[in-house]
Amino acid sequence: AGFKSKVNISDSNFDLHRPFVDEIILVSKSGQPMYREPDLIDVWFDSGAMPYAQWGLDQEKLKKNDPQPFRSGWQGAFPADYIAEGVDQTRGWFFTLHAIAALLFDSVAFKNVISNGLVLDKEGNKMSKRKGNVVDPFSTIEKFGPDVVRWYMIENAPPWDNLKFDMNGLAETQRRFFGTLMNTYSFFALYANIDGFVKDESNVVPLNKLSTLDRWIISKLQSLIIEVTAAYEAYEPTPAARAIQDFVNDHLSNWYVRLNRKRFWQPLTRGELSEDKKAAYETLYECLMVVSQLMAPITPFYAEHLYKSLSDNIRDKAKKLGSPLRFESVHHTTLVRPESNRVDSSLEQSMAYAQTICSLTHSIRKNSKIKVRTPLQKILLPVLDDRFATLVKGVEDIIKSEVNVKSIEYIDDASGLLVKKVKPNFAKLGKQYGARMKEVSAVIQSLTKEEIGQLEKKGALNKSGFDLVLEDVLISSEDIPGWSVANDGAITVALDIQVTDDLKQEGVARDFVNRIQNLRKDLGFEVLDKIVIEVENKGADEQAIRALGTFKGYITGETQALRMDFKDEVADGTKVDMDEFTLNVRVTRE
Repeated sequence: AGFKSKVNISDSNFDLHRPFVDEIILVSKSGQPMYREPDLIDVWFDSGAMPYAQWGLDQEKLKKNDPQPFRSGWQGAFPADYIAEGVDQTRGWFFTLHAIAALLFDSVAFKNVISNGLVLDKEGNKMSKRKGNVVDPFSTIEKFGPDVVRWYMIENAPPWDNLKFDMNGLAETQRRFFGTLMNTYSFFALYANIDGFVKDESNVVPLNKLSTLDRWIISKLQSLIIEVTAAYEAYEPTPAARAIQDFVNDHLSNWYVRLNRKRFWQPLTRGELSEDKKAAYETLYECLMVVSQLMAPITPFYAEHLYKSLSDNIRDKAKKLGSPLRFESVHHTTLVRPESNRVDSSLEQSMAYAQTICSLTHSIRKNSKIKVRTPLQKILLPVLDDRFATLVKGVEDIIKSEVNVKSIEYIDDASGLLVKKVKPNFAKLGKQYGARMKEVSAVIQSLTKEEIGQLEKKGALNKSGFDLVLEDVLISSEDIPGWSVANDGAITVALDIQVTDDLKQEGVARDFVNRIQNLRKDLGFEVLDKIVIEVENKGADEQAIRALGTFKGYITGETQALRMDFKDEVADGTKVDMDEFTLNVRVTRE
């Protein structure tokens, strides 16, 4: 009905705890003053009435002796789906909730419980003021934001385990996950605004018209929805957070966006979005939108920001279409459901092979000190089985582009091109065989080339009474002349590391493109700005000038240059370090 107060309760600093709350006097419908009841049995007993006290008792339903008065009236609000509290409340609040519920309604108070562990310092010691290892939660939240703190704590360890709290871990979470997600959204927003892309739910590119990378990330997205939903339903927030983080970092940002950059950079055809470019925008939009929904239970504020940034501009149209985006808050939407017809497990396996092959190739390049921008001639891939070759061939172009090689050749281990070595995995076998360790080690070291191949392909082998599996051994490959070899489990990559003059020239051109792109950024040019490149050839490295001339078309196309001129002298140029030599270059906006 109303209230009277001796204090200004609109003041955001007003404390609603005792004794300050006693300053507030409510007024009943009949005009009588209502005071807070000063007596309570126990603070935990009082709070134990939460599941029904929060709604107010429905006396009419209680008079009808409804055995479940709250389930029908308040949409399942009682018993509560779950509660969470510290492990020290096992005999306090947890018990009190059930005790009151049983006395009043002959029912349990909640269906599930998450019993929180302790927050320890980074060394695993209990925090105390005496030790000086207490973390101030308010300054921490002010510095990093509540969502970063929440994500760090949930992703690091299950809530019921003790957590070693490290401020460096918070900074890493902020940078690696939230920074990556923000950069991915910023990339989308930058090019979507340039091209005028607006999500239109009534007109989307069909699945069969999407590129391989589009269909792959959409399939991974469906798999993510399945995994995260199952984790939430099992009250396992940590696997959910880790799955979302891995998807954003490893698949969406580091693979899909990075490998698709050129699709977003391409200028519009006749001022209109091509179907392929539209598909790229729609795919990235969907991934970001679904991520905002999946992360919302853990990071409510950031998820809301991401959701509104993606959907505010189409809200009115979404309301007319009755789409899920009609809601103004991500927390009002229904959790997204997977679409089985968009799951392609074979494509996911193909891309998993591609990612492993690329990772191995990059490691060889790093060990051989050959930059990725220097093209190489060939990769040799030993064939695990017919399906392996088929799956990899479906993503060959992606692999060749990512690791900058001209061709991929599939070989049989029996060809003798690769020499495999095997040794026992002592860390695993020691626990398994104990006193028989020497015996099983001798058997493993006696494996023939054919037996090693069988173990790699089938994952298991029986020899001399021992049932060996692939994890029991460590397989390595010897380098062959002109090649370098690396392996990960059953997958082996042999890379031709010979750099010919032609390959070196192409590498110089690719390096030059990188330097020009950096110059564009340093000069503050916009993405769509056209430029002119001037290169001073007098006194410059002859091989470098020859390489730039040979790949002139490639360089101008990649840097949005209208032309590239070679001059004896270039005034007001910039010294560009090309590792082995330096060029004097001038870049101007046309």
